[in-house]
Amino acid sequence: MDTDISLRHLQTLSLLLEVGSLTQAARILGVSQPTVSKTLARLRVHFADPLLVRVGAAMHPTPKAMALARPLRDLLTASDSLRASTRVFDPATSQREFTCLVTEVGMIQFIPALMRRLEQAGPGLSLRALQLDSRPIESRLEAGEADVVVGYFPEAAPTLRRQRLYADGYLSVARLNHPRRHGLGTATGFWAERHVLMATPGAGRAANRQLDEILTARLSPTQVQVRVPSFLAGAFVASCTDAIATLPARLARLLAGSLDLFVFEPPFNTTAIQIDQFWHSRVHQDQGHRWLRATIFNLVAASLTGAIGNVRKKRKPGAAG
Repeated sequence: MDTDISLRHLQTLSLLLEVGSLTQAARILGVSQPTVSKTLARLRVHFADPLLVRVGAAMHPTPKAMALARPLRDLLTASDSLRASTRVFDPATSQREFTCLVTEVGMIQFIPALMRRLEQAGPGLSLRALQLDSRPIESRLEAGEADVVVGYFPEAAPTLRRQRLYADGYLSVARLNHPRRHGLGTATGFWAERHVLMATPGAGRAANRQLDEILTARLSPTQVQVRVPSFLAGAFVASCTDAIATLPARLARLLAGSLDLFVFEPPFNTTAIQIDQFWHSRVHQDQGHRWLRATIFNLVAASLTGAIGNVRKKRKPGAAG
């Protein structure tokens, strides 16, 4: 058997060490599981080591694989930097597809504006929007599944590159013809109503965690009318019932007109939702990627001054990355 390995084999090994699953690695790479198994077999012969061994449902790295992990990441980062330094990116002529990983909220309030911006910049540019799942954003960026991740991820690994985009708060919504509309903005009225609570799954739950703790601490079980999996679903439920939903402020304002919602301040304080864009170090110097990050940053800066969307609090985004 020929035991020579290529950069592609090493990229697969790095991904396997990150996700610990042949099936998951195959899905990310867009190949079959037998293809990944064959690559792993080749790597095992080359390094004279099992590299990953099955323990229960997961595959765990051997000591030799763990020792390889850091130099492997450094090698792949250096390789990406070398390739990036030779590329010239011109959005007007490029045929590049960019991939963004976003929450459901981002899919609604951010992706359409970014699509329009790419259409204006070049006819060959395209966008693929991916939604969050249970996998950590670090592994999806490491695998190259997404160019950037946009959202609120306070527990993201410090090794990721990041740039602050804006800070958001929370607003509550109810249907315009709610029978007790005029009292909803008071503490007494608010806490007497029934509410929609969000049970946001996976990596997107951070924006809902503190909100859920505040509401469940004050509401009786009978006041929780329903739990839904997303802020968007919560807004739709509030639009056709007498329940109140509390959402990120920008989303509440975005949906208010189309869903006939009354928007008001809830009677409690929360920590701001800090929305960032995240990317992996290996693409930091890529010209196309730098253009994408600058485009996202400028897009958000425009929205905060009223060019895109209607935002109550105008804040300056963080320094460019």
